[in-house]
Amino acid sequence: MTEARTRLTERQAEILRHVVEEYVESGEPVGSKNLVTRAGMTVSPSTVRSELAELERFGLLTHPHTSAGRVPTEAGYRFYADSLLERLEPRPGAFPLDLAAARSELESALQETTETLSQATRLLALVSAPRLQTATVRHIEVLVLQPQVLMVVMITSTGGVTKRIFALADPVDTGLALWAGEYLNEALAGLELGSAALRRRFGDPALSARERAFLELLRPAFTELTGDDEQRLYVGGAASLLGEVRADELEACQRLLEALEKRAAILEMLGETIGSRRPYVRVGVELENPALRDVALVGASYGLSTRTLGAVSLLGPLRMDYETAIRSVRAAAHELSRFVEAVYEDN
Repeated sequence: MTEARTRLTERQAEILRHVVEEYVESGEPVGSKNLVTRAGMTVSPSTVRSELAELERFGLLTHPHTSAGRVPTEAGYRFYADSLLERLEPRPGAFPLDLAAARSELESALQETTETLSQATRLLALVSAPRLQTATVRHIEVLVLQPQVLMVVMITSTGGVTKRIFALADPVDTGLALWAGEYLNEALAGLELGSAALRRRFGDPALSARERAFLELLRPAFTELTGDDEQRLYVGGAASLLGEVRADELEACQRLLEALEKRAAILEMLGETIGSRRPYVRVGVELENPALRDVALVGASYGLSTRTLGAVSLLGPLRMDYETAIRSVRAAAHELSRFVEAVYEDN
């Protein structure tokens, strides 16, 4: 495809764009006469036929045996998507995503983003939540449940709640537990989970040996935050996706939904694409997952000005409306970034 990119003429690139857009809209192979008529091209059908043959030679188009019309190949979709990414406007456009009702609850905002994206595009929407370590501490409770059992409850800046229960060999000193709750709220509020600054608070030399020993007991509630539920994935639009696809695309979409059951693999795939705030497109084999060989991913990262927190993505058949998908994820990621900036700043 690199060779095709360097050798394609302006007219060939225009014809390829029209073929992709016509095929995405109709689902039918695109012929030269129809292309001239519907695209309003000023060249003859015979000229278009010659160019279509050249595009097929480049591997960007193919044609079913039963039709004289052409359809895009995976490389053709890739070329088309790249041309869209190169022509992005300086700022994202408007998008009907209202996160005001979510207030400061990140979970609600992520769910609303997922639902709005899937409704607007009729594709499968995926939004990955920030990893727990990227949040800051908002509030802590140290509760004595039984004489020898206590629980640490932590609320993070994103609205997440974690709970950790500790069973002790000796009865809990309720006064020490009360002190620990007060100290941890004062010392850890606003600190990022997993940060060195947070860890240092547990070994403050101004504390007594007894106080440091008790804090060391509670420390895992704040430092051991790994696990399968560390990062959540919000999914929306599965029903509408299956309702929109053609019969020959149904198997690919069913494999996609089966792949979603392996959330860890999907999260890893989304994590590999996070590198910049610009939208990205992965087509077919580029996803490096056999179950996704006939689908495409369009996504964009969201987060703070200093770091990314997650990804907003759309998955669907190769024959998707790439222009709408790119525009939608870019705008949704922009709105979600504005939301998390406010949430993290307030907490």
